[in-house]
Amino acid sequence: MMTRRDILWRGLAASGHVLAAGGFAATGRAQGVTWHMPDEAARHAATWMAFGPSADIWGNQLLAVARDNLALIAKTIAAHEPVKMLVRAADRDIAARLCGPSVSLVVQPIDDLWMRDTGPVFVKDRSGRAGAVDFNFNGWGKKQAHGRDAQVAAFVARTVGTPLIETALVLEGGGIEVDGEGTAIITESAVLNANRNPGLSKARCEAELERLLGLRKIIWLPGIAGKDITDGHADFYARFTSPGVVVAGLDPDPSSYDHAVTRRHLEILRQSTDAQGRKLRVVVLQGPSTVRSRYENKEFAAGYINFYVCNGAVIAPEFGDRAADARCRDVLGDLFPGREVIQLNIDGIAAGGGGIHCTTQQEPA
Repeated sequence: MMTRRDILWRGLAASGHVLAAGGFAATGRAQGVTWHMPDEAARHAATWMAFGPSADIWGNQLLAVARDNLALIAKTIAAHEPVKMLVRAADRDIAARLCGPSVSLVVQPIDDLWMRDTGPVFVKDRSGRAGAVDFNFNGWGKKQAHGRDAQVAAFVARTVGTPLIETALVLEGGGIEVDGEGTAIITESAVLNANRNPGLSKARCEAELERLLGLRKIIWLPGIAGKDITDGHADFYARFTSPGVVVAGLDPDPSSYDHAVTRRHLEILRQSTDAQGRKLRVVVLQGPSTVRSRYENKEFAAGYINFYVCNGAVIAPEFGDRAADARCRDVLGDLFPGREVIQLNIDGIAAGGGGIHCTTQQEPA
């Protein structure tokens, strides 16, 4: 029996593309079109989110606070640009009450709230026409029920009226960080992982991402697999704030599993150049020394790198460590001049292992 990946590989071959070993296209074009993924700081038409917490996944202790946090993020972004929130029919009333009239609700079956990973990755062609890449969400390597979330990318593309771009590659939006000029930061632990892409080489992956996202340079960070559900997404480690400038996290606790890997990431980034040949400027942003105790647990994602850039603002977390929170605000204010830095208490979502960026997916203007 042919798998969906077999069908996609045959489709690429039939379209006239040269195929690299394993069936991935080795050109920078999809169906004769050159695509590129814009920088998150480019103007947005909207932000997509998902009102998806459920008791089955989040438990009774975190369910209410996760919903509250999600609504707070949505309303904060909606003050700057349109927000479209997917919601189950059964949850529409509570979503409307929490999110208010500024957030547009779109009824669609969903499993969870992580729209960065389940939603499509939007791209544009040279004329500005949009496309939407479906990266075959598989529950971060089949770690969580995902049958409904696997349909989200195609549903959003249909709703927007954007052509869907298919691939055999399996990854999540949180695993890709781009500068909008052909450079990406990606973690090996998430993308080159047998639970997503068994047997995939860097070269084959790079060729397919060139085709889909217009990349010309990928900076590979090792990441760390098996410690969190994402296997170490890039958007918790390092983010472009402008071409040639990266803000990167450092875990200062020697007893933390992220201590050594974040130090190694900084070494790699400081030695790297981008697609234009520029040596990267790397700004270090340490996480908080302490967090509020109410929702603190072993899954708590206490880092500042998972911020979201929307029209006119940067939406970032705060964790109750006054000095570290203030440094985060100051650093992001310097790196994003002209944008308001808004910090939110998202402790419930952090207790579920994610952050603000994980809950969002930008639709470029």
